[in-house]
Parts: sequence; structure tokens; C-alpha cells
Amino acid sequence: MDFGIALPSMLDSWKTVKRAEELGLSHAWFYDTQMLSPDIFVTMALAADKTSRIKLGMGVMVPTNRIAPVAANGLASLNKLAPGRIIFGVGTGFTARNTMGLGPMRLTEMREYIRVVRELLSGNMVEWECEGARRKIRFLNPEGFINITDRIPLHISAFAPKARKLTAEIADGWMTFSSSVPRAIHEAGELAKSCEALGRAPKSLYRTVFALGCVLGEKESAASARAKAQAGPMSVVFLHGLVEATLGLNLPPEIQPVLESYRTQHATYQPADARTCRCTLCIYLACGRKRRNSFPRNLSRELLLPRPRPNCAIGSARSAKVAMINSSFNSCRDMSPRWKTGCGSSKASETERITRHEFAGDLRSHLSEFSGAVPSVI
Repeated sequence: MDFGIALPSMLDSWKTVKRAEELGLSHAWFYDTQMLSPDIFVTMALAADKTSRIKLGMGVMVPTNRIAPVAANGLASLNKLAPGRIIFGVGTGFTARNTMGLGPMRLTEMREYIRVVRELLSGNMVEWECEGARRKIRFLNPEGFINITDRIPLHISAFAPKARKLTAEIADGWMTFSSSVPRAIHEAGELAKSCEALGRAPKSLYRTVFALGCVLGEKESAASARAKAQAGPMSVVFLHGLVEATLGLNLPPEIQPVLESYRTQHATYQPADARTCRCTLCIYLACGRKRRNSFPRNLSRELLLPRPRPNCAIGSARSAKVAMINSSFNSCRDMSPRWKTGCGSSKASETERITRHEFAGDLRSHLSEFSGAVPSVI
């Protein structure tokens, strides 16, 4: 088993990555959220220049942020700085797209994007669609400028069945967020089934689980200021999971006022027509594309937070604590397929209803443990 870190893409993130390398950690993963943080290629380049062994991965890059040739060039440029240490991590986009009022991109589009990028990184001529026309392109002068000799592995962030199938089919690695060991084991088992269905050995796929929180010092309380600063944002994520995904459930009395303050804050955001933008803290269920039995948009919008503002804690990209919020909300996405199918639907199976009930219990438990951190983060 390898151990690594995941961190916001900040211009000084290389300092943390360098220290992680000194401590023997194997990987450093960078988040790609262009409306909140500096560019991921810039921050990874700085880390590549300051380190020599640790693997540097995108956790994850979002295809719609950059056209495929630009992404391929960026990866090959990083590979020149850190040969054999770069990982092409990719996903359908959550925080990076949510901050622009967009839901996740389609898997079919991501598959095509990956095909183009990988072909370019292999030094091949590839047919690429742009502005309504198919064009044949390749790197013209890769020698000496970029590195397409050392292979760059592909890791896909996958939570739903179709995404896991795509991962098993074309990827070198799989990434997921999880807040509990049983759920992580379940997701890994589902991924193994996807591999076996395609005749692939599950162990041939490198698996990465992001677990966000705080490592306590000896005799340190979970209620310490440091623990709240590091793990507190996760409790805010769970709050949104409870609020956005389970309107029919009653919030714990100590959390209910926080919900009301969110609603009040949202109602004051201007211009009014921007309130429908999906804040980075809004849970996946309010961000996905419309489906017949998905959560009603008109209801979920009533609870959406305003976009980050410069004068509020949520909008400050300078704080690592806040930046953790921007990424850690993704940890709830692993339950999204079951939840979206059953939420508010009479067609939900008994298993789905039990799953929702148990998850709500997990949320309450986590919020109770870190409830003191919620007001300080907000």
C-alpha cells in the first residue's frame, strides 16, 4: 500500500509536496478548480521542479476546462520536468464545473477527450473534432521540448457503474473519495466486478482512495482547534449532503439554525439570477444532469448557496481550510447513483431506502462529532 497526499492547487503547494517526498510519501494529487485556485499545470510544474521522486497526479483534471491538444501539451511539458512521475487523472468535473453553474460532462465526451490526449502523448496522428470539423493533428516538434517518451498513466475518477466500466476498460488506475471503510470496500468490489466482466484482472488497476480529515497527535482531542481546522470542512460537506439530498429528513436541532442561516445568506446574493449557479459546496445531487427521477431542480435551487464572495470565508481561496471544502464535498459522490435513483421516488428499492437511511445516520454522526467546527467554517 502506498500513502500520498491531496491538496489544493496553490502556488506554494510545492512546499507541502516537497515535505511529503522527504517523509517518504509516494503520491501528491492536485485539484483542478479554475475559479477558485491557480492553474493546475502551473502548480504541478513548480512541484515537479522542486522534487525528484514523488509522483505528481491530477486529482482530477476536468476535460471541458481545456481542449484536448492543450491538455496533452501540458502533460507532456510536465513529463519533461518530471519524467515518468506524472499521472493523467481525469473526471467528469464537479467543483470545477459547479463553480460555473455546470453539472458533470457526459462520459461519452470524456472518453473521446481521453482518446485524443492519449494518442497525442503516444506521438501519433489523431483525428480531432473542433468547431464542427474533423482535423488530423499531431505534435510537430516534440523532441527536446516536451516528453512523450516516458508513458503517462491514466487514472479515472469513477463513482457510478458506467464510469467504473469505462475505468476498467481503458484506465491504468481508479480514484474515489470515501468517508468510511465499508463504503470504500463496497466501491472497490463493484470496480472488481466491472474488471471481471471485461476479462481484466482487478489487481491490474491501481486504486486510490481519498480520505479527508485530520491525523491527531498523541493525546490530541478531536475537538482541538487544529483538528477542527483540518477536519471541520468535511463536516460542512456532510451538512450539505444531509440538506441537499434528504429534505424529507429532520436535521438535528443543533444543526437546523445553520441551515436557516444558509438560506438567508442565499436569498441576499445579487444578482438574483445568479443564485441558480451551483456553489462548490452544493452536493452532487443538485449538480447532475436532469433525469426522470432525479431530485427536483426547483426544490434543490431553494437551498443552493451563493457563489463564493471575496469577503466571506467560503470564498477565500487563500485559506487551505476553505480550499479543502472545495474538494472534500466530492467524498459524498460515491453514493450518488443509488441516491439519485431513489430520492423522492416511489420506485426506490428496499435496499436503496435502507442505504439512504444508513447514510443519513452516518451524516448525523459525523456532524455531531465536529459540530463545533461548523460555525467557524461558515
